Amino acid sequence: MPIYEFDCHECGKPFESLVMGFSTDNVRCPECNSQDVKKKISSFAVKGGSSGANAFSTSSAACSTGST
Repeated sequence: MPIYEFDCHECGKPFESLVMGFSTDNVRCPECNSQDVKKKISSFAVKGGSSGANAFSTSSAACSTGST
């Protein structure tokens, strides 16, 4: 079950919601209970080749081509 980020159009608050399946039709703002919400595009963590504190990077860093 993925966690998605949303913005509420009613009260303007950002929030996260755990979503069953892929449907976000029943997501409600926890602040004002509005269904007038929009899913945000967010990056995700990708496990890198190193260990320790730098083991995770955002998807944009993981997609670099490495060419100069």
